[in-house]
Amino acid sequence: MTQRRALAIGCGGTLGFTWTAVALRCLEEQLDWDARNADVLLGTSAGAEVVAALGLGRTPQDLLDALASEDGADPLLARHLAIHPGHLPPLPAPGLPGLGLVRSGIRQRSAYAALAGLLPRGRGDATWLREYGDALAGPDGWAGHPATWTVAAEVATGERVAFGSPGAPRAGLGEAVAASWAIPGWFPPVEIAGRRFIDGGAVSSVSADLLADLPLDEVVVVAPMTSEGGAPARGVERVERLLRSAMTRGLDREVATLRAAGIRVIRVEPGPDELAAMGPNFMDLSRREATLAAARAHVPGRVAAAIRVSTGSTTSRDEGASA
Repeated sequence: MTQRRALAIGCGGTLGFTWTAVALRCLEEQLDWDARNADVLLGTSAGAEVVAALGLGRTPQDLLDALASEDGADPLLARHLAIHPGHLPPLPAPGLPGLGLVRSGIRQRSAYAALAGLLPRGRGDATWLREYGDALAGPDGWAGHPATWTVAAEVATGERVAFGSPGAPRAGLGEAVAASWAIPGWFPPVEIAGRRFIDGGAVSSVSADLLADLPLDEVVVVAPMTSEGGAPARGVERVERLLRSAMTRGLDREVATLRAAGIRVIRVEPGPDELAAMGPNFMDLSRREATLAAARAHVPGRVAAAIRVSTGSTTSRDEGASA
């Protein structure tokens, strides 16, 4: 029987993208699997950048070659990764465009979603993201993979929308990636179909639970902004760990939802060694090489452990199949 497997990649900025590329290559090797063949490719923020590439036929190795500036690297990926919005946002504009997120965060008991709604309007320029998505896109303006989903959050309500999924507003790949990446306080909301959207990570780091109703056997979760069980920190890194802890609790709930639906979960997250290389600011381009090195050293073991955990757990769907 063919296994039905989806891939869900979370937010993580510049360094999360870098770490994710290594994690995906390790997953391919250890699962003997081509990530581009996932039944669904779901991505949020930096994860949306990644699934856009996978959905148009690029491989994790293509991403790694471009990150390492290897000779012969894919020119589109190399050009995209040579552009960076800076390690800090520009001075924001007056106004609070995300107040709807405050109400949503309170309802969902998500402090970081509520706080995201209080951030001012960002002035960052997302042109490089739009151009990336548009350059990747196929003739219909979207990915060639039939189920490439990029998650953004509607400003007015906090509702998560997976562009590319059934029933979602129609969007071009460039504007959908820009919407999924529109970090509150850094980039302005992106208008699509008369609605305004911001980074899906403002509500959920991964949104893996959006896959719970699909006929899947397994979901591979790659989550740069969470760490199951926590991670030690000192000094300013403690601020980052507060956000990471909140996002981890959110992913814990999403994984529980998937498992309750009878879906196995392979959950891959960075540990203390990679986090030390990344530092507290995931947009710090100067740490990209150190992040690559730390990920290459430690992620293979984390992937192996995550696979062992997933195969050692029993799901209700497995039990039903064997009854």
